[in-house]
Amino acid sequence: MAYLLAFLLLIASVAPAAASPEGSMTWGVHITLASRWLDPAETEGIITPFMVLYALHDALVKPMPAGPNTPSLAEAFTQSKDGLTYDFVIRKGVKFHNGDPVTAEDVKFSFERYRGAGAKLLKERVREVQIVDLGRVRFHLKEPWPDFMTFYGTSATGAGWIVPKAYVEKVGDDGFKKAPIGAGPYKFVSFTPGVELVMEANEHYWRKVPNIKRLIYRSLPEETTRAAALKKGEVDIAYLLTGPVAEDIQRTPGFKLVAPNQSPAVFWIDLPDQWDPKSPWHDRRVRQAASLAIDRQALNQAETLGFSKPTGGIIPRAYEFSRVFEPDPYDPAKARKLMAEAGYPNGFDAGEFYPWPPYFSMGEALAAYLQTIG
Repeated sequence: MAYLLAFLLLIASVAPAAASPEGSMTWGVHITLASRWLDPAETEGIITPFMVLYALHDALVKPMPAGPNTPSLAEAFTQSKDGLTYDFVIRKGVKFHNGDPVTAEDVKFSFERYRGAGAKLLKERVREVQIVDLGRVRFHLKEPWPDFMTFYGTSATGAGWIVPKAYVEKVGDDGFKKAPIGAGPYKFVSFTPGVELVMEANEHYWRKVPNIKRLIYRSLPEETTRAAALKKGEVDIAYLLTGPVAEDIQRTPGFKLVAPNQSPAVFWIDLPDQWDPKSPWHDRRVRQAASLAIDRQALNQAETLGFSKPTGGIIPRAYEFSRVFEPDPYDPAKARKLMAEAGYPNGFDAGEFYPWPPYFSMGEALAAYLQTIG
């Protein structure tokens, strides 16, 4: 799928970098902001929290345009020939927002404190986190594990995002979420749960001083509300617009609709009942019929204005080494034939169909396609 963003054309113009951050920018985001996203230790197994992590915090390595394991707080990392140890050299001079230096102790503490997605697997595989010295940390694995850097150094988990040990121990977990301190390009100013997160530029950020002084994420879960706020000038960027709402913005003078060339996301229909031998979904012919009943090209045009690239697999094409599966053709006649062969010529009660995230327009379209075959 393609995530569509709309913004004022004024924002799209490129200006020379200012000597210091200036102005403000407000994002109308599609989700309800949660306080747990302020703490890397509680990162869930979804991509959404990373829009907060990339602003407030920093990781030893993380996905960046240069690659999936781009050195960040670590200036370099190496793997031993036997695959049992990984060494990270911490970048000299990097500091947290309170001025404390980032050290190997913070790295060890952050890993041991981590309890989010993938925590159990990581801690079962890692035997020890050794502080070689204040600027070097070594991870010892129980046995070679080629996926270690995938789980530690990408958005698969938040285990590699570093928090200040001394500060967390002083204020506690709850205190940290009320006033988080990280090492990212933006510093925490205030947070109103479910309403907005306000941040201010970290002028000492090691990679690059942000151009924008104040960054605000504003929760606007309703798509039409986001679009209306954009038109009124209440937000500068509206994230995730689809269908008629996106078309309306595209036609409105002064705004631009954009999408990434390669999106690390895919829409798919999850059928948990397929594992139940008593469920109609257990029959492969029924699942195949459902796939053939969906007109992916029409859905692409209607929901993401043709920006998406239909696929036949749940692994995004943008991922390195991903295998490409071409999508099934739109063939409702064959779909109905398969349904009849499976013993459901008149269809069956498939239960509730819930779109998550709440892309209701697409959910309604998918349900309508499925209803055409029973």
